[in-house]
Order: sequence, then C-alpha cells, then structure tokens
Amino acid sequence: MSAFLSSHPALRVIFILFCILVLLFIAALAALVIAEKTVPAPAEECRYVLVLGAQVYETGEPSKQLQARIETAFEWWRSHPDAIIIGCGGQGDNEPRPEGDVIRDWLIARGVPETQVFSESSSVNTRDNIAKAREFMDGAENGVIVVTSDYHLPRALAIAGDAGLKASGLPAPTLPEWWIKNHFREVLAWGKYFLQKIF
Repeated sequence: MSAFLSSHPALRVIFILFCILVLLFIAALAALVIAEKTVPAPAEECRYVLVLGAQVYETGEPSKQLQARIETAFEWWRSHPDAIIIGCGGQGDNEPRPEGDVIRDWLIARGVPETQVFSESSSVNTRDNIAKAREFMDGAENGVIVVTSDYHLPRALAIAGDAGLKASGLPAPTLPEWWIKNHFREVLAWGKYFLQKIF
C-alpha cells in the first residue's frame, strides 16, 4: 500500500486528506457526545418550554422521536404546572398535519390547559422554530427551556443563544438503533452551523 501511494503522489495526497477528514469527524463526534452529556439542567423559574418538532406519520400520529420529545415536555409540565408550552414545527410534504399542531393536541388531550399550549406551525428548521416561537413569549427574562432529542440539544441551545435567548434544555432520549444515523447527521449539521456563522 505505502509503495503504491509513494509511486502515485496525487493519490497519496488524497489518502492523507481522507485520513484527516476521518479524524476530524471522529473528534467532532466525540465533542458532540460530550456536549450532549453536559447540558446544564433547566432553571426552575423558566416559564416557557419550546418543544422542537420532528416527523409526523401519515396517520397523523407523532413519530417515536417526536413522541419522546412531547413526553419529556409533559413530564416537566406535570411538576411545573404553570409552564407555557410551545410546540414548534411546520408541515412537511409527507406529513398530514403541522408538527406544532400535533404537539399541542397531544398535550391538551392529556390535561394541559389550552391556555398553556401554543402551536407554532409554519417553521421549516430549528433556527426558524426558535425565531417564530418568540412571537408566543411575552417576555422571557428568566429564560426558556428547549426540549428536543439529546443529540440535537447542544446545537438547538446554540441557535437559541444566537437569537438572544437565555436557554437551557431538556433532552429526549434517542432510540439506540437510530444513534449512529442521527449523530452522523448532527455532526454534518454542526458543520453547516459554523459555516453560516462565518459567512
């Protein structure tokens, strides 16, 4: 192998660059795992809870990922019954209803008062989720709590901070069989995030 690369300088450069990219990806993945394990606990005085959307099945039911996020927010509300919950997420091409509406209706059906649940139903990504959710918050001096999947939470908090919010988070668990796929995509999403910050 080394003899072959030595006789083909261009391929050697490509191989070295590939190895560097692999190492950078592994380092980024390790940083992501550490970040998601060290998210600070939400402050008790936070009034607003933002539940970030995920896929809604064609049946109108929340996907397992969205279900985990909703249940995490619901458990927080049960011990903080004054909390205002905002379900975030528009309607994808393969979704029968907006994600925000599904979040709201699920929570109301389980006892959260209608006056304490709102649906933001036109956003298309995390940055848009957070920007449009601000319209439902009458002041958030004590901060907001962002609820999303554990792997997604560090970036969501960074985006909330960029929007001027004092944000903390509640992580929803990810199913083990989706761990590799979701973390791989999230590393790439962090790359996009930093590129947007730079340019």
